[in-house]
Amino acid sequence: MQAVAREMNLSETAFLVPREDGYDLRWFTPAVEVDLCGHATLASAHVLWEAGLLAGDKEARFHTKSGLLTARKVGEEIELDFPATPPSPAKAPKGLSEALGMVPKAVGKSRFDYLVEVETEEMVRRLKPDYEKLKRIEVRGVIVTSIASTQGFDFVSRFFAPGAGVPEDPVTGSAHCCLGPFWMERLGKKEMVAYQASARGGIVRVRVEGDRVRLGGEAVTIFRGELAEV
Repeated sequence: MQAVAREMNLSETAFLVPREDGYDLRWFTPAVEVDLCGHATLASAHVLWEAGLLAGDKEARFHTKSGLLTARKVGEEIELDFPATPPSPAKAPKGLSEALGMVPKAVGKSRFDYLVEVETEEMVRRLKPDYEKLKRIEVRGVIVTSIASTQGFDFVSRFFAPGAGVPEDPVTGSAHCCLGPFWMERLGKKEMVAYQASARGGIVRVRVEGDRVRLGGEAVTIFRGELAEV
């Protein structure tokens, strides 16, 4: 699986195996296996429904390293039910400010990542981190976020994980399991609309429900292929 993911060279490649009560699901970056991934889970559910392997009105159930995850259709969107991974206040690790080229407003650490809050959306968007320096920080990834100034969004973010083989991820569902609780406390809202400001960019609808986070997004099939035995 790791060799296939390396060949695909995408942020994450998902692998599904059917079982009696759903599917076993694992995710791999080009470099490592990860414990939680949003967009590859959303894509997996989309493919199951589109290929007719799962009826469109049925919930997709995935057994993963992060427990049972589910997906369901809500109008034109797919909604994922993921575990919340709220950050705790943390001291910035050595080299973080230098790697980002800015001094954080606040730093937290979740189960997987460091979360860095900065003052403005503009700072998030213009950020040009030093990936080689970020690789030296012993963590899956670094989330950089701020309150949004763009109308229609509550907060913005970007996600960097060069140590896991992903310099910058276009849209990171698992990061919003951390961002949702973080911004819920600051904005006093359980339902939010987020924008991940990568070059490709993407909208994530976030709803915090206790120790779970509901993430809403869309998927579209852009190509189909077949792996050949070599």
